[in-house]
Amino acid sequence: MSTVDQSGLVWRKSSYSGGGNNDNCVEVAFAGPVAGVRDSKKPDAGVLAFPASAWRRFVRS
Repeated sequence: MSTVDQSGLVWRKSSYSGGGNNDNCVEVAFAGPVAGVRDSKKPDAGVLAFPASAWRRFVRS
């Protein structure tokens, strides 16, 4: 697993998030070959880092 430098990243919320206050949401940002994934409600709680190619395969399936 890689370390993600979060400075300057642009986080995108999942299109499946919905609009309510109690939704469970994830955000993703890309840092070169790494996709960072975090909880949108607790962005400071940490980031899971995956190879961007693995993230693309996950989203397609």
